[in-house]
Amino acid sequence: MKSPKFKYLSLIITLFLGSMTYVVAQDAPEAEPIAEENAETEIIDLLKKGGNTMYVLGFLSVVGTALVIYNLIAIRSAPFLATKQVEEIGTMVESLDIEGAKALCEENSSPVVNIIGAGLERIQDGEIDQASMEKAVSDASVEELSGAFVFINYLSVIGAIAPMVGLLGTVSGMIKAFRAISTVGMGDPAVLADNISEALITTASGLIVAIPALVAYYYFKNRYGKITSSVNRVVGDVFFKLNLAVRRAHA
Repeated sequence: MKSPKFKYLSLIITLFLGSMTYVVAQDAPEAEPIAEENAETEIIDLLKKGGNTMYVLGFLSVVGTALVIYNLIAIRSAPFLATKQVEEIGTMVESLDIEGAKALCEENSSPVVNIIGAGLERIQDGEIDQASMEKAVSDASVEELSGAFVFINYLSVIGAIAPMVGLLGTVSGMIKAFRAISTVGMGDPAVLADNISEALITTASGLIVAIPALVAYYYFKNRYGKITSSVNRVVGDVFFKLNLAVRRAHA
C-alpha cells in the first residue's frame, strides 16, 4: 500500500505531465510569429539529435521538478512544530496532567507531537523512568524525522544519475562517430557532425537536469536541518517542564 507522501508525489507528477501536454496542445499553430516557430523547431531538432538518452533525461527532469514542488509544500516549519498543540501539551505537563497530555498527542498527529507522545507513553501509573523515556523520544525522533528527508535525498539521486546518463549518451554518440569514420572515412563531415552533436547535446542536457536538482537538494537539506533542530529543542523544552513539575511536586 502506497504511503500518502508517495500518493501526493505521484499526483504532482501527473498534474505536471498533464499541464505540459496541455501547453503543447495549446501551442499548436494558430498565428505565432515565425521567429518563435523557428526557435521551437530548433529546440525540437536538438532534442531529437540527442537520441534515446533524452527520454531518460526528460523523465528525470519531470521527477526532479515534481520533487521540488513537493518539498516546497512539505518542508515547512508549521506542520512539523505544531506550535499551538505543543503549548497546550506544555501547559498540561506543567500541571502534571499526563493522561490529558497523552490524549492530546493522540488527537493531533504531527512529527513533534508524535515524538512527545512517545515519551509520555513511557510514564505509567505516575512513575517516570527517565532512561526509558529518553530512549522512546530518541527512537520516535528517528522514525518521524527520517521519512521526510527521503524525498529530499531523491533530488541528490537525480543530481548524481543525470550526468551519468548524459555521459552514456556522449559515449554512444562518439561510438557512432567512429563507426561512421570506419565506414565512410573523413569525406562526409555531416555524418560526423550528427553523431558528435548527439554526444554534446546529451552531456549538456545531463548537466542542465543535474545542477538544479543538486542546488534544490542542498537548499532543502539545510532548510530541513533547521526544522529538525527546532523540533528537538521544542521536545526538550516540554520534558524539561515535566521534570521541573515533578521536582516541585516532590519538594
